Amino acid sequence: MTILTKAPSAWLPQETYDRLSKELEHLCGPARQEIATRLEAARAEGNAEENGAYLTTLEEQAKNEGRILELKELLETAHVGENPADDGVVDVGMVVEATVGDQDLRFLFGNRQIAKDYDDLDVYSERSPLGVAIHGAQTGQTVTYTAPNGKAIEVTINAVTPYKP
Repeated sequence: MTILTKAPSAWLPQETYDRLSKELEHLCGPARQEIATRLEAARAEGNAEENGAYLTTLEEQAKNEGRILELKELLETAHVGENPADDGVVDVGMVVEATVGDQDLRFLFGNRQIAKDYDDLDVYSERSPLGVAIHGAQTGQTVTYTAPNGKAIEVTINAVTPYKP
């Protein structure tokens, strides 16, 4: 049995890496300080167990710290590079148009962090059962994967183009 101590590396375009780095800088600096200031003010109001503002801010602090950890891990392990080649092969950073079962889908293949502002595209991870099955497939190719419910699902790749934020 293999135990992963670090998440596998994710591919990120330079623009995404830069955007996430700025977010991390903000969360570690101004956002962290602002939360600490609000916590201190709420704590001064009295009994912390009955203080809604204190409890809400404490929860916000936990979310902020969780996002900091998530971003640090992602940025430390990320493979930063150019968009994949426009060669019709499913790879991270590509927009895939596929028929999955009886449904036509259009989605970004890869890490959800790539999709700036999470526009109208759904994002499917390369680590999901669907992602593992289609990674490396070419336009026109049909593959089958087993869904978590045990059902075999056929996927036909109709088009693959690089994602452009």
